[in-house]
Amino acid sequence: MNALLYDGESIIQDLEIIAPYNPGGTIDLKDSYLDVRTLLNDGSNVIIEMQVLNVAAFEKRVVYNLCKTYGNQLQSGQGYSQLRSVIALTITDFEMFDATAEYMNQFVLKEKNQLFDYRDQELSMVFVELPKFVKQLEELETNSDKWIYFLKEAGSLEVIPSILAEIQEIEKALNLANQANLSRKELEEVRKREIFLEDRRGEIILARQEGRQEGLEAGLEVGKLSMQRLIFNQLQGKLSTEIG
Repeated sequence: MNALLYDGESIIQDLEIIAPYNPGGTIDLKDSYLDVRTLLNDGSNVIIEMQVLNVAAFEKRVVYNLCKTYGNQLQSGQGYSQLRSVIALTITDFEMFDATAEYMNQFVLKEKNQLFDYRDQELSMVFVELPKFVKQLEELETNSDKWIYFLKEAGSLEVIPSILAEIQEIEKALNLANQANLSRKELEEVRKREIFLEDRRGEIILARQEGRQEGLEAGLEVGKLSMQRLIFNQLQGKLSTEIG
């Protein structure tokens, strides 16, 4: 987090990993789950999400989780001065922003025309788009580069390259990743997720097909009515002429 959020500076000295479950503040709020949620030593929150699939309205979900985490800090009777900043760190395995080739982008509250910061910069969103990161091992310079490379290539690394081993935490992270094994129950959950996603895709395809079919049937019905009116009008005109 220091590497990605603070340019490698040791700003974060201590943190607590807390339950990723993010309950809604009222019964009407949608519940959501985050990959990692941390509470920093200064009281700030960082919510971290890693997303593999580009799903509809994902960008809205990021904003929703950010704002809800910010609002849920206060208990009844607490003042707004007790609110602490929230950072949403989102790492994607797909490209989100076509407007830039940069692989890392940060969004904060600014005045629209003059671009000065809002008085309290309490909310920010940091995005890391892994497909845009194309640096090779010999090109890695900063701690940020090394961590992003690790995140992108961890699945194919059997041993830690020497340039990454300079950061002890990366070596520990790779060892933990290599030791991780999914239980039968966890594998079943993954399969259920895959089935769920496939079912949703099927529903979308079916809805589109049914929509086209309904549109075709409606068009045929309108055409039939138009033809009936045309024939009726022609017959009515002929009868009027004969009676006259």
